[in-house]
Amino acid sequence: QVQLVESGGGLVQAGGSLRLSCAASGRTFSMYLMGWFRQAPGKEREFVASIRWSGGNTDYADSVKARFTISKDNAKNTVYLQMNSLKPEDTAVYYCAARLLTSPNFRSWGQGTQVTVSS
Repeated sequence: QVQLVESGGGLVQAGGSLRLSCAASGRTFSMYLMGWFRQAPGKEREFVASIRWSGGNTDYADSVKARFTISKDNAKNTVYLQMNSLKPEDTAVYYCAARLLTSPNFRSWGQGTQVTVSS
């Protein structure tokens, strides 16, 4: 599995921006799909965005499409989530995750980073 460490969360006003980072280590990542998920208190964890280490194919939840951008730097083994036009409903703990392209499940997870968006 891959070890993941998120950073970049914080407090921001509605309409502001944050960039989350996910540093990966442990083994090579070319066969992995990287994803961002989020979970608010009392709510289920939901998918936010994903990107392949190889190829760069991306996917987004409808709620964040056009506002969030997922990207990667293969040389730095890091995945980013640029979040613009933040809304209070974006408030959640954001998690980085990884799975093999051939696997149905995300097997590696980071510890999470808190994002709080005030009105």
